[in-house]
Amino acid sequence: MNILFIADPLESFKIYKDTTFVMMREAQRRGHTISACEPRHLQWERGGVVTAKVQDIVLTGEKPAWYGPALPLSDGRPRALKDFGAIVMRKDPPFDSEFFYATHLLEQAEREGAKVFNKPAALRDHPEKLAIMEFPQFIGPTLVTRSADGIRRFHDEHKDIILKPLDGMGGTGIFRVKEDGLNLGGIIETLNKFGAQSVMVQKFLPEIAQGDKRVLVIGGVPVPYCLARIPQGGEVRGNLAAGGLGVAQPLSARDREIGEALGPVLAARGLLLAGIDVIGDCVTEINVTSPTCFQEIFDQTGCDVAALFIDALEAALAASSK
Repeated sequence: MNILFIADPLESFKIYKDTTFVMMREAQRRGHTISACEPRHLQWERGGVVTAKVQDIVLTGEKPAWYGPALPLSDGRPRALKDFGAIVMRKDPPFDSEFFYATHLLEQAEREGAKVFNKPAALRDHPEKLAIMEFPQFIGPTLVTRSADGIRRFHDEHKDIILKPLDGMGGTGIFRVKEDGLNLGGIIETLNKFGAQSVMVQKFLPEIAQGDKRVLVIGGVPVPYCLARIPQGGEVRGNLAAGGLGVAQPLSARDREIGEALGPVLAARGLLLAGIDVIGDCVTEINVTSPTCFQEIFDQTGCDVAALFIDALEAALAASSK
């Protein structure tokens, strides 16, 4: 089977930790052929189908040139997405207008017969910060608003709060304001752009000291280990991109409860892979665009998350062909 990965530029991959890379490696190990492109390579014209100019690649296992062109060399002509056995959408956030448009092109490709994971409509319908609203039983006190007064009221009530933009990733733009309210006004202005943009505000959860846990759910089933991303050096953010220390650990009873409750719901909507972020007992985000942490979990526990993902991908394709 030929699998097309739609992702960031290949030359930007940090293969020692990149989850898309280990997905590709496991797929190639099983005999699947690998192609890659970026969302900017997608196109459609009336009278035709959705196509993309792709690279057919072979993973070499070498550094820094970790991939090379497949033989025979492709001729560079755009190829129909419907002709691939599977398409794995792995473009990193931000979820901007171009990402949104790419999901529409991919949804058209689905109508033409393409098999896309995660499902484009589900990617659009699950913004990673706001998706938690559907599961209030699993979240802490949370406010989404443009209103500066609303944020101040929330701070007055909860005293110690976290503010973050709805389109951030990797911990960017996250602020903590304690009971003294120091610089709250300036932070509000920075994030809500004087009322022009919505902000998520959450009660600070002191359990962050034990880590912001990434609970992976594949095919509706939680992976038995999570990655606790522990803040370092006085940081409030546990994100690995913000310097957090990743510690793999077995799921707690609460982690498993959350994964088993949310997993089937997400899978039924076409989300083959999701990354649920949990602090203490509370869900803080549901990541669906390009969840990570496969390599960190494997390196520390031996749990082969990439193999679990390709198992689920092959099973989903088999089910869809019946």
